Amino acid sequence: MRVITGSARGRNLKTLEGLSVRPTSQKVKEAMFSAIQFYIEGASVLDLFAGSGQLGIEAMSRGARDCTFVDLAKESCAVVRENLRATGFDSAARVVMGDAVRYLESAGSGYDIIFADPPYRLDAGPKLLERVSGALRDGGLFLLETEEEAGLPESAGSVLLFRRYRYGKTAVRIYKKAGEPA
Repeated sequence: MRVITGSARGRNLKTLEGLSVRPTSQKVKEAMFSAIQFYIEGASVLDLFAGSGQLGIEAMSRGARDCTFVDLAKESCAVVRENLRATGFDSAARVVMGDAVRYLESAGSGYDIIFADPPYRLDAGPKLLERVSGALRDGGLFLLETEEEAGLPESAGSVLLFRRYRYGKTAVRIYKKAGEPA
């Protein structure tokens, strides 16, 4: 896995091995970033279920101001830190070991873009959608990667489905919080 473009273009990122890890494919990542390319510059980003940190690191490489990475696994947090050092983004990043849903409950409304790629078996989409509007700034985006069949609402609180993409068995839903970006 590598950074696609931006200041860290071409850098290889370390990933965890094993069946419990399912990194976002390069094809899906490219499509996600094409869809949000005009929202990234200067954005404050949150990468939930961070894994290797590839989504947040890609956003930082493309000009995001900062990123907070949240993952429950100690090993994942260590890999994220290692990847941040390797790409030179460690000074503009924060790594939090903890539960993504709980983090959203206490995050405050400071994020312009939130990525979530939860393990499919968790079925975390509905819980995340219930809480994400409180962590997003007005006009902010929430990108949720799920199984294609995941039944999710088109709105939750002040976030509305903005775009939806399908890549084989994977779906990416982009929700947007009502209001204009600051």
